[in-house]
Amino acid sequence: MKAVVFEDVGLPGIHERAVPSYGADEVLVEVAVTGICGTDRAILLGEFPARRGVVLGHEAAGAVAAVGAGVAAVAPGDRVVINPTYHCDRCRPCRRGMPAHCGAKAGREVGVDRDGTMAGFAVVPERFVHRLPGPVSYRRGALVEPLACVLNNLAAARPRWDDRVLVVGAGPIGALCALVLARRGARVTLAERDPGRVELARLLLPRTVRVLAAQEAAGAGAPDVAIDTTGALPGDVLGAVEPGGTVVVMGEKETGVATVPLRALVTRGIRLVGAGPYRPADFALAVDLARELPLEDLVTHVLPLERYAEALALLAVAPSAPGRPRTDGYRAMKVLLAADGSLAP
Repeated sequence: MKAVVFEDVGLPGIHERAVPSYGADEVLVEVAVTGICGTDRAILLGEFPARRGVVLGHEAAGAVAAVGAGVAAVAPGDRVVINPTYHCDRCRPCRRGMPAHCGAKAGREVGVDRDGTMAGFAVVPERFVHRLPGPVSYRRGALVEPLACVLNNLAAARPRWDDRVLVVGAGPIGALCALVLARRGARVTLAERDPGRVELARLLLPRTVRVLAAQEAAGAGAPDVAIDTTGALPGDVLGAVEPGGTVVVMGEKETGVATVPLRALVTRGIRLVGAGPYRPADFALAVDLARELPLEDLVTHVLPLERYAEALALLAVAPSAPGRPRTDGYRAMKVLLAADGSLAP
């Protein structure tokens, strides 16, 4: 099978790999489509650590190709989506009901230190594959995992019906936040610095979402809830919310640092939240909500696996010499890689 492998910072490559073997409690999934996540981009830019030689990717849907002898939940031919956030059920966080914060992550981070889904096939433990509901296409299914991230963070934000919500960053996660909020009837503004992403968001999202360039948003009134999907602006956002407001830091940057105005935080009663990874229940809910949410509206490109370099360039990262990644402007919203075009309706 072909696979997109992380060779070095700024340098992924297409490799021939053997179809992986699977154990008694594992499922072999023939991958149809995999979304390119901000984490994949960060790995290639040297902003997120990953094991060299690992197959990238973790947002995937496909068909069950084979199952181990102990697998009962799915069968060959079933259409499935992969939950890549593994947990052990044995460590202290898992036993305390916090599997999202499992302490046994080493060697089990899909697409980071465990082979991921930018390949023809992937092996997944049985309990981390979910059947796709009948009306949900593979394209829509590939956005279930980022939807689970969004649901977790929106739950932490706890917006009220009369709140004004500001989402910072109009990438796929910010756009998904705005889409879900809009479907709930929230008053939502999406702010973005990149002109290309501003235009894409205006084109792809419902008209009820107010999409503004960052400088326009600064003068558009204080929000009650702000969700920073960039991971770079929590300090700025803290000073912009209404008294008693909430700031959710959703974006992750390995070396990100923010200056927090402590007096304003305390005297204005601001709530600063880091929601962390999603729970298994969030993922199951995302699978269910995928029946009704038009997630595929955010997909602007589906390219064959072999055209991974073109796909990355659409997302403002150009593969280059080892250790020397280049960034360009964004020209896409959500980009999927199709391992087999016949499996990606």
